[in-house]
Amino acid sequence: MAKYLLLKHYRGAPTPVNDVPMDDWTPHEVSDHIQFMNDLAVRLEGTGEFVDGQALAPEGMWVRYDGEGRPPVTDGPFAETKDLIAGWMIIDVEDQERAVELAGELSSAPGAGGRPLHEWLELRPFLEAAPPADE
Repeated sequence: MAKYLLLKHYRGAPTPVNDVPMDDWTPHEVSDHIQFMNDLAVRLEGTGEFVDGQALAPEGMWVRYDGEGRPPVTDGPFAETKDLIAGWMIIDVEDQERAVELAGELSSAPGAGGRPLHEWLELRPFLEAAPPADE
């Protein structure tokens, strides 16, 4: 089994086919979209392939360590648009082919007018082992 992270982007990904911003969806369209994702998660829990998933708010900030005894440095809350993540799902599947299949299914979540979004999702495998240290 291999773990994969599926990332949904607010902005920065290639344009989906059904390119109507969620802010312009009806409340029913938003709830149908969320229900689709919840139903997929429940189905994958049944097959043992679902690990976790969450939606994220658009607000956030960059934080970094600034040295011993100093407070963290923050920048934001304005992240680069290409880095703004709307949500994520972690799956644990047999192989990359299954991960691609599930990412494609998640991409078909309904959007405006109940039509599939055909949104682009970022699919990233978990690092299975730390890279070897140079000696």
